[in-house]
Amino acid sequence: MKAAAGAPPSTLLTDLHVSYIKNLANGTDDLAYHLSAHLRMNAVYWGLTALCIMKHKDALDRDEMVEFTMSCWDEEAGAFGAHPEHDAHILSTLSAIQVLTIQGATDRLDVPRIVSFILSLQNPSGSFSGDKFGETDTRFTYCAVSALSLLGQLDKLDVDKTVGYLRRCRNFDGGFGSKEGSESHAAQVWVCVGALAILDRLDQIDGQMLGWWLSERQLPNGGLNGRPEKLEDVCYSFWVLSSLSILGKLKWIEPDAVTAFILSAQDLELGGISDRPGNVVDVFHTIFGVAGLSLLGYPDLADLDPVYCMPADIIERMGLRKGWVALERRAKDA
Repeated sequence: MKAAAGAPPSTLLTDLHVSYIKNLANGTDDLAYHLSAHLRMNAVYWGLTALCIMKHKDALDRDEMVEFTMSCWDEEAGAFGAHPEHDAHILSTLSAIQVLTIQGATDRLDVPRIVSFILSLQNPSGSFSGDKFGETDTRFTYCAVSALSLLGQLDKLDVDKTVGYLRRCRNFDGGFGSKEGSESHAAQVWVCVGALAILDRLDQIDGQMLGWWLSERQLPNGGLNGRPEKLEDVCYSFWVLSSLSILGKLKWIEPDAVTAFILSAQDLELGGISDRPGNVVDVFHTIFGVAGLSLLGYPDLADLDPVYCMPADIIERMGLRKGWVALERRAKDA
């Protein structure tokens, strides 16, 4: 599905995006649907969260979503896979926890087994593997920390070992990479900043240096990129803006330019948001496009928590918002 050409829209096409997300489940005859099975549990979380931000949570059937999530349970591992009969992975396990939390169905979770699965993935270095096959990435550290926090089991984590590893992934420019020695990348910055926020260890960050690095991600067309000399991409509207929000430096970018860029990447006919204007839309860029707009205080969108990437009211009710900076809302319609 390709974004429509022509003059870019000046408003968020909420009804079209809701319709686009609802129709995603109808493409089961498409090859692309089956080739993306390894992302299915993540995609359910992306679609549901986007609907929550747009205040259309009930556009998808709650019970069907809960039952699909439970069908992804890997009984042998004690965690969730991306699709029924897929091996458990920490990425899909976090997405499943998030979906069930948003849908008020956490009673379906086998918390002790999930906690055991997560803790089994921590390595002597303090890093986390994604699954039993051993790939490491700071994304997996965030997933472990966020999942344990949502489950109320953060006290089971070796915090010092975890924080020590994240600190070793920090670079001279203030950013973070996917592992020790890897270059700074905006998505990796968010997972590291988010994990440290949950652990109340933002003291491990050079806020001034990192804020500068993040603000440098904005290009002349208003879009944000993930690292120097790369193209702009709508998904970085979340990775960059959420990190700046946590650091209390959201005003270090030009918000109206980012907003215009996100809106320009909408499909004007069938809905959805792409990585940049004229490209094919997908649910990944749709969620992170509307998430970025929420962080910027776009009218008629629900607040998003920048640390958990979940509806802020849910995180507030769970008592999980602690030491990080609250959302900086811009009263665009004042």
